[in-house]
Amino acid sequence: MPTPKQARLTPQTLGALRAGVETPAYDRSATQVGIVHFGPGAFHRGHQAWYVDTLLKRDPRWAICAAELRPPGLAAALIPQERLYVVAELDAQIRFRVIGSMKEYLLASQDDDRIFARLIQPQVKLVTLTITEKGYCLAGDELDLQHPDVIHDLAHPTTPRSAIGWVTEGLVRRRAEGVAPFVAISCDNVVGNGHKFRSAVMGMAKARGDKDLESWIAGEVRFPCTMVDSITPATDDALKQKVAESVGLYDDSPVQREAFLQWVIEDILGPDAPDLASVGASLTNDVEAYEQAKIRLLNGAHSTLAYAGLLAGHTSVGEAMGDARLAGFVARMMREDITPTLRGTRGLEFESYINDILQRFRNPALTHRLYQIASDGSQKLPYRILGTIIDALAAGRPIRRLAVPVAAWMTFVVREAKEGRPLNDPLAKVLADVGKGCVGKSGTDLPRFLAVRDVFSADLATEPKFVSAVGAAYEGLDAFLD
Repeated sequence: MPTPKQARLTPQTLGALRAGVETPAYDRSATQVGIVHFGPGAFHRGHQAWYVDTLLKRDPRWAICAAELRPPGLAAALIPQERLYVVAELDAQIRFRVIGSMKEYLLASQDDDRIFARLIQPQVKLVTLTITEKGYCLAGDELDLQHPDVIHDLAHPTTPRSAIGWVTEGLVRRRAEGVAPFVAISCDNVVGNGHKFRSAVMGMAKARGDKDLESWIAGEVRFPCTMVDSITPATDDALKQKVAESVGLYDDSPVQREAFLQWVIEDILGPDAPDLASVGASLTNDVEAYEQAKIRLLNGAHSTLAYAGLLAGHTSVGEAMGDARLAGFVARMMREDITPTLRGTRGLEFESYINDILQRFRNPALTHRLYQIASDGSQKLPYRILGTIIDALAAGRPIRRLAVPVAAWMTFVVREAKEGRPLNDPLAKVLADVGKGCVGKSGTDLPRFLAVRDVFSADLATEPKFVSAVGAAYEGLDAFLD
């Protein structure tokens, strides 16, 4: 909480901000809601709401109505501040900016009529989500009809619990009012997020038994895929104190993120959408190419730094990048081994993207713990590394360097198991049993790992070139970093 001598951030106290703090360059009272957003957490507030805040300087039609699905959320922090908050950009140069793009903050538990009123307004053109992958209530690619929230929403469609239930009922009401549908945009860090969003809503419409609704959504509602990126650590008391000391006012809900910001959107928004390209978003017909580049270059390099860095005694990404040998290895792997497996598209320049990633990894103001990145390795490895290896093998390219993160992950699992530290992984028990039985020799240990089908397909696990490369790296990781 603020000290007795320190005022809280509100529209009335903005004049007390210290010099250099950027404030909304528009009349907030003159803006109108054009976007409803479900899930107004830190990432949304530091990412999409930042883009919209920039856009409102030139076009007042796109203010945000934030809808909180479940308490405890940010209502107690944001509402007394009239939805103002500070974004702290943490990089070599630290900058502070007050964001004012959130015009309303509504609670699904008590403001359901107001949320639905917004959802059917013709001037609301976009409904956006940041609800994490589990919020889509999917089982595979289909709506999970056994999910408790789905069961509730089908029985009580006018008082939904899930974001999918809210969006579906909102579309039902727009159609009944003769209002054109909004564009439904997932902003979650999920591959093919637009496809998943569409599948969930179509599944809800089908389960409601309204074939006309199902047909209308299928033919009229656009669900663009997106790719979002900006490291946004959780807000804590240390951040609140840092922001208060730096800006001169107390903010109970600041956001911290790196300066790098990326929002790639499938170019199917239509003619009535906000001009997000004018404020830095990238519109493309090939979001998949951007997604693959991010997964393989950014995430693949991250995982490599995590496992190899932890084994070398490092604790953070920045610390690992201070190891010239490891940093050089990762840069070579990105340029010489990963990039050839990627598909180019307009607006995506690989060398520039790699340079941005390496600079982000060296960010002195942001501490990204290697143990955090190392978590859930059994889920991450197939997408971040193994897909690249499969493509490289198919093209006849060497995989010597690409085998290193696989061998490093195996070595990390063995070390954690032998030292009795529990893995943060869905397959923790399976991997712990594998690791405890390892003896440090590839001939004995590799078959134990390669038998884990949730990680390694049978085809890859029996591919001689893959087994040989990983085995060699497992036997002598240090030599492979040269």
